[in-house]
Amino acid sequence: MKIAMIGTGYVGLVSGVCFSDFGHDVVCVDKNPDKIEMLERGEVPIYEPGLEQLMATNVAAGRLSFSTDLASAVDGADAVFIAVGTPTRRGDGHADLTYVMAAAEEIARAITGYAVVVTKSTVPLGTNRQVKQAISKANPDADFDVASNPEFLREGAAIDDFMRPDRVVVGVQNDRAADVMQEIYRPLYLREFPIMITDLESAEMIKYAANAFLATKITFINEIAALCERTGADVKMVSKGMGLDGRIGNKFLHAGPGYGGSCFPKDTKALARIGQEHGLPMQITETVIKVNDELRRRMIEKVMDLLDGAAAGKTIAVLGVTFKPNTDDMREAPSLTIVPALIGAGAKVRVVDPQGQHEGKDLLPGVHWFEDAYKAAQNADALVILTEWNEFRALDLKRLAKRMTSPALADLRNIYSPRDARRAGFTRYVSVGRADHFNDG
Repeated sequence: MKIAMIGTGYVGLVSGVCFSDFGHDVVCVDKNPDKIEMLERGEVPIYEPGLEQLMATNVAAGRLSFSTDLASAVDGADAVFIAVGTPTRRGDGHADLTYVMAAAEEIARAITGYAVVVTKSTVPLGTNRQVKQAISKANPDADFDVASNPEFLREGAAIDDFMRPDRVVVGVQNDRAADVMQEIYRPLYLREFPIMITDLESAEMIKYAANAFLATKITFINEIAALCERTGADVKMVSKGMGLDGRIGNKFLHAGPGYGGSCFPKDTKALARIGQEHGLPMQITETVIKVNDELRRRMIEKVMDLLDGAAAGKTIAVLGVTFKPNTDDMREAPSLTIVPALIGAGAKVRVVDPQGQHEGKDLLPGVHWFEDAYKAAQNADALVILTEWNEFRALDLKRLAKRMTSPALADLRNIYSPRDARRAGFTRYVSVGRADHFNDG
């Protein structure tokens, strides 16, 4: 089938590349000519393991191309996916649909035959009906249907999530659109991955409900972590014990500095706003947002306590600033709150991150970037682990401690045990959700 993918951001590019790998003819469209030129050179503007090679394979096979010409891409397409940004709107927390509606109007002028216009972007309930109205108004003769097809891609594992999904959710209004969508996802159907066909509103709600629930799990375990610190329990043991219950599961039960990224912060705020608009406040979701914001301040306090409340003139090495490992995404990362607070308190901050510098150099002004954790730790007063990249999971703690002026470790991802830190020569240590912190300095 011929597919036009409008938008080459994270969702659009990954989806377009994977659809082409299914055997479809895919054209990815973007208004930014520099980005299209970059893609045509075979360069990927985001960091996602395996994406560059998969893209090259399908370009070479003639199934994948890139263009700034929306009209030519939409002409004759069986499906047109809208995968543009829906950032949080300033002032009210709702998703900004400016780019979605602009794409819909452009698509309306370009449709030449029957096509399914598919919203891949995360959008509030009722948006797909608005898209349908906008297209019909701009082109009353257009022969089309709309569909909602929310994405469930984890950054750092997006290709595997697309190729081996827990489920594919498709919201439609009639069988004609459902048939097109089932044909697009036929390779997954043949491998017996669940493809759920539902109405438009249910598909839209599934995305928000799923992300809000996962954000709630993260926030819940972080509240439990705070209580563990007061009571002497170990949150890692608590998380393991909870996760072994099949009704709960072990995913998203890892205590740390809170959730970030492009989805959870935006989608929880949007769901809270949807509830307010319908006179039914989402009290759990609103509390999750509040607690997650407060958690960042608690992490800052942990680091400050490690420094006896005085960061001025101290040198702090921070390991990891992206919101999670295996991505270069800095959106809503805990580091964007924690690092500026340390700089504001007078600290000199050194940063090590395998992929974070490209985005982080503008978002974290005033930091010094290092390629190596050991060099960053030289003569440092404290070491802070913010993102659990694999290369930070097996550090030589003894080597690090010897290089530091004051061997102090704030392990905000609970990678290392207090016992290991003390044996390595660290004199001060804090983590999340464990009572056995120590201060021998």
